[in-house]
Amino acid sequence: MEALLTQVDKKIRTTGADAVLKSLIAEEVALVFGYPGGAIMPIYDALYNYQEEIRHVLTRHEQGAIHAAQGFARATGKVGAVMATSGPGATNLITGIADAMIDSTPLVCITGQVGSHLLGSDAFQETDIISISMPVTKWNDQVTKAEELPEALAKAFYIAQSGRPGPVLIDITKDAQFEEFDYQYKKCEGIRSYNPVPQLDHEQVKKAAELINGAQRPFVVFGQGIILSGAEEEFKTFIEKTGIPTASTLLGLSALPTDHPLNMGMLGMHGNYGPNKLTNECDLLIAIGMRFDDRVTGDLNTYAKQAKVIHFDIDPAEINKNVYAHVPVLGDCKEALTELIRNVRMNSHPVWHQRFKDYEKVENDLVIGEQITPTTLEMTMAEVMDSINRFTNGDALLVTDVGQHQMVACRYTRFNQSKSNITSGGLGTMGFCLPAAIGAKLGAPEREVIAVIGDGGFQMTIQELGTILQTQAQIKIVILNNSFLGMVRQWQQLFFDKRYSSTEMENPDFVTIAKGYGVAGKSINDREDLAHSIQEMLNHKGSYLLEVHVGKEDNVFPMVPSGASVSDIRLS
Repeated sequence: MEALLTQVDKKIRTTGADAVLKSLIAEEVALVFGYPGGAIMPIYDALYNYQEEIRHVLTRHEQGAIHAAQGFARATGKVGAVMATSGPGATNLITGIADAMIDSTPLVCITGQVGSHLLGSDAFQETDIISISMPVTKWNDQVTKAEELPEALAKAFYIAQSGRPGPVLIDITKDAQFEEFDYQYKKCEGIRSYNPVPQLDHEQVKKAAELINGAQRPFVVFGQGIILSGAEEEFKTFIEKTGIPTASTLLGLSALPTDHPLNMGMLGMHGNYGPNKLTNECDLLIAIGMRFDDRVTGDLNTYAKQAKVIHFDIDPAEINKNVYAHVPVLGDCKEALTELIRNVRMNSHPVWHQRFKDYEKVENDLVIGEQITPTTLEMTMAEVMDSINRFTNGDALLVTDVGQHQMVACRYTRFNQSKSNITSGGLGTMGFCLPAAIGAKLGAPEREVIAVIGDGGFQMTIQELGTILQTQAQIKIVILNNSFLGMVRQWQQLFFDKRYSSTEMENPDFVTIAKGYGVAGKSINDREDLAHSIQEMLNHKGSYLLEVHVGKEDNVFPMVPSGASVSDIRLS
């Protein structure tokens, strides 16, 4: 790929290792997560001289490093940077890279590699990370000569954050790190044949506006594309002008304030009752910055077949991939919405809105009321989240792991500002939360970061408590402990005759473990201890772990069974 570059620095004689760090500084990277090792040691040695310009966060595992970089990127909108050594160091990044790829998170991953003369010889800690990472990166490159580094890194940062964001990996042989050359850095401003932002088709926008202006029961479904394009205000203006009810995907949460009158809740397998049901009753479905994931659509053969579909997306690969779009609009959401607003009419849909309110009342009466104010002796996950809401007033930054607690936390947390919901969506990576919360806090230190984790996912990256100890990142950790792999157990209960195969967990004393890492905490079992314990956690100066024992068979509803129509959503 031929890059279009602009000069930043004059030529200076330097090593490849120095060049990597100078390039990071040129890209305004001030924070890097990583773990050193033999093949990347020259870069880490050079890092010793750049400690004032670049802060390095030593995680306790490479998977922790990349999830932390994801949390940083999602909280800030900037590129997350990661470094790891060859072999197992590089392969330990793969889960996070795959997670970032499917969730459109911009990352630049730098891995060390054995000397170029050893490539292909099965040398110690040699792994073909280029071939391994190719399916889960937006672009990758192996650098064997120091002089190739500036252009490779410039391309990496440009590709990672342009268009639909994603992860990029640069693999650098050890000899390239030692080699000297005349360094000059030029930021990349374009690459031949790579068009990250399609040119907006104005005729398509007009066609979309015509359908919107003529619809009787329009419905907007939106995703993270709103956040990635910085189109929150334009989106809000659009729905307020047209009066169209709207619902969010899991990753779209917080793009629109939870209490906005046109926000009908969350879509998907554990989304709200009305948005799921009425997807199959609308006459126009307007999808903005979302990819029609199977957890949103359920059975594609029955999904919104009665409706015309408008699909706004920056990625041509998403158009007609799962759902046919009668009017596809390729381009950046912010640009497209800005033009759309000028072409749509003021409107309101009171009868259609009432349909959502009717379903909302059913869900409140049959599900939400019982979950938030339960009659059971055991605490529910929902009442814990509702109690947290009362203290944070929707201003906290929520980071969740994957499982029942994730769905409950995302359903019941209120969001007042964008970039407030960080979770693993498309890949569903257990172990994501704790390191991602560290990265989010370091990226947005002014935010109150609350990490909500299940007892299973917490133990997958529990060692990152050591990163909290070393960085003194102030994170509030809430473990919703049901002594089960809860989501799998729920499926076993509902669809496998309660055959709880390999899902019950015997857990350690989480509070004692946390104290060993310098993190204060407590464990509670009784409802009367909940409110003051949450207040104690939030008032504590420093990180804090609150373990809440919830019902072992506390389920998440509503629920669309896997492969079923969204119309078949269950309330129990």
